[in-house]
Amino acid sequence: MSTALQPTFVLGDRFARELPELALPWQAEAAPEPRLLVLNAPLAAELGLDPASLRSDDGLGFLTGTRVPTDANPVAQAYAGHQFGGYSPRLGDGRALLLGEVTGADGRLRDIHLKGSGRTPFARGGDGLAAVGPMLREYIVSEAMHALGIPTTRSLAVVATGRPVRRETMLPGAVLTRVADSHLRVGSVEYARATGDSGLLRRLADHAIARHYPDAAADVQPYLALFQRVVAAQAALVAQWMLVGFVHGVMNTDNMTISGETIDYGPCAFLDAFDPATVYSSIDEGGRYAYGNQPMIAEWNLARLAEAMLPLLSDDEERAVSLATDALGTFRMRYTAAWSAGMNAKLGLCAPVDEQVASPLITELLALLRRNSVDHTSFFRHLGLSVRGVDEPVRSLFLDAPAFDGWLERWRALAPNADAMDRVNPIYIPRNHLVEEALTAGTHGDLGPLERLLDAVTRPCDERPGLERYALPAPGDFGAYRTFCGT
Repeated sequence: MSTALQPTFVLGDRFARELPELALPWQAEAAPEPRLLVLNAPLAAELGLDPASLRSDDGLGFLTGTRVPTDANPVAQAYAGHQFGGYSPRLGDGRALLLGEVTGADGRLRDIHLKGSGRTPFARGGDGLAAVGPMLREYIVSEAMHALGIPTTRSLAVVATGRPVRRETMLPGAVLTRVADSHLRVGSVEYARATGDSGLLRRLADHAIARHYPDAAADVQPYLALFQRVVAAQAALVAQWMLVGFVHGVMNTDNMTISGETIDYGPCAFLDAFDPATVYSSIDEGGRYAYGNQPMIAEWNLARLAEAMLPLLSDDEERAVSLATDALGTFRMRYTAAWSAGMNAKLGLCAPVDEQVASPLITELLALLRRNSVDHTSFFRHLGLSVRGVDEPVRSLFLDAPAFDGWLERWRALAPNADAMDRVNPIYIPRNHLVEEALTAGTHGDLGPLERLLDAVTRPCDERPGLERYALPAPGDFGAYRTFCGT
């Protein structure tokens, strides 16, 4: 069915045309009573879409995939993946559709993608649907990550479908409309390699280079250059996660992008008390994807990408392994450099600091934070007040304040810059108790808590009157927090 969304609106199908082996043509299931819950009007404008049109009946049809331009070619993407370390050769978009690509006002090509649009042949035992709560979670957290300057997929809209979804109980259903530089994943490359079709693997790599790293095409070894750039992008990304206390929760290889964007906000959360062993995901019983394990897991995932790309690196397998190993070997150096620079910025150390001074200071600080169960976000924000002579807010976070005082004195001797700290240390993040409050209310039709939380976290470093509760840790009775993937 054609749509009057915009007469000039065009959805490209470059992925489907160039990689048909990874694209299964499919249609979204009907949404009985679509109702817009939240729309990202600024993002719509970036994409060249009229927010008013998206609120219309035709617009809701587009956002649920039931009314798309006549030349559109919606597809479910095929990919493989290592899930909790075990290889699954055929995963794919079980409840998702790539509607197509749009070129925004900035000239960037981006995917328009749905979650919760119905079962596809990749659904395995799933129902292909999504509930309101998890889709609102992805909207909140992805937009908060964007506001923090962390590469991420974005959320354009959440639309209630009017169809109930059975989980532990019956819940209202919804579709999330997601925007990404692309949905190419490490698992996409694994899938192509597993087919044994070297031509497909090469076309996929060429597609990734053209879409994300065009400068790599001019390299003497373009596929090695592609791998090197993915390593660099992921090292920088995970360092940013760690600096803000973000826990992805399900770092399977099918949830790691080639572009270096954060993707798939399922059982994700932000740290409350600092502890590297923190796990929020209900399905991560062994703690594989704990907060402190994320850099190691990213490196492990990149090793799986390297294995899949070996035929592209050299006809000589030994040579290919050597090239891949050397490139992968830069991950730790890149990650450490990005994380260390970020920690120096969080501590306000703007002038060059001797590494032999800064590194032990940071190591000692992290041990203090863990031993005293200090709230991660509150600590860094309150620390800036100490530069201004106000110590009590940060000292009050420590059970053993005298032990912290020695560290504080050595840190202040390095002349930290409080204003610089306030620019990088958020005061508002999607705190777990506030997210749950917003999701519970939104599931029952009250979007007020969601709107207020979004207002706070999309300007994370600007302290504003009236938002005091959004800067506070969870109350004592909130209890142990567990998140769920939503399927």
